[in-house]
Amino acid sequence: MVHVCFIKCGNIATSTVVDLLLDEIACRKDLTVTVVGSGAKMTPVETERIAGLLPALEPDLVVVCGPNAGAPGMVRLRKLLGKMAVPGIIIGDGPSKRVRAKLEEEGLGYLIMEADPLIGARREFLDPSEMAIFNADVLKVLAVVGSLRVVAEELDRAISSPGPGGYLPRKVVSESRSLAKAGFKNPYARAKAATAFNLVTQAAQVNYKGCFVEKDPKKFLRMVAAAHEMVRAAARISDEAREIEKSSDSVLRTPHSRSGTTLKKRSLNDKPKEVAK
Repeated sequence: MVHVCFIKCGNIATSTVVDLLLDEIACRKDLTVTVVGSGAKMTPVETERIAGLLPALEPDLVVVCGPNAGAPGMVRLRKLLGKMAVPGIIIGDGPSKRVRAKLEEEGLGYLIMEADPLIGARREFLDPSEMAIFNADVLKVLAVVGSLRVVAEELDRAISSPGPGGYLPRKVVSESRSLAKAGFKNPYARAKAATAFNLVTQAAQVNYKGCFVEKDPKKFLRMVAAAHEMVRAAARISDEAREIEKSSDSVLRTPHSRSGTTLKKRSLNDKPKEVAK
């Protein structure tokens, strides 16, 4: 039995389901999961408070999920994790690329989600409903294009070799890596998924300018609204890609067995079978 502790600091869309990806029908016998978090805040004070809970939990693996692994709160959390003899993996968004070398120096694994964009965090625009819709749209894209399957597979691999010296992923979850795991049979479905992936990565750039660069309210409101429309379009295109696969009964499904192994099936009426090693 492996005990995985998920720490959620701040939020990216992946955060909302990252722990659920490992046990989607709550049947695994090889895994125990604990989730702690700081909500939307990710200051050093908040992350230190969360880190203080870890020793009592006695995890075999710690997975931290949140924006920008180089932000002050995340840096503080990383330092505190370094004092614990527990393997750690950081799951972050695009800006986390800038600290990959430091993560490796600290002995941490990482998965950097290129298709998990910055939200349009302007008070004049973002309210709870808009926030929820944005994350739902991004989550659909991440699921359809294969990014979440990459996360699930990489975490499963780490879980299968727990303890010091075990496997830790160090990967950017890029378009090519995601689509390779999405398992599209139809080339038009794959093309639509690629379009959706690129739309959300571009939305991140627009939101960055709208949140941190542009000072004119009329301009930054137009930017963040446009970025959210890009994400909405990406979700719709992702849906179209999956519908194409459903129309030919070729959707790839990779459920977990009770023992934690990955099963695989295509046709809806097939029984899932263990993936050949």
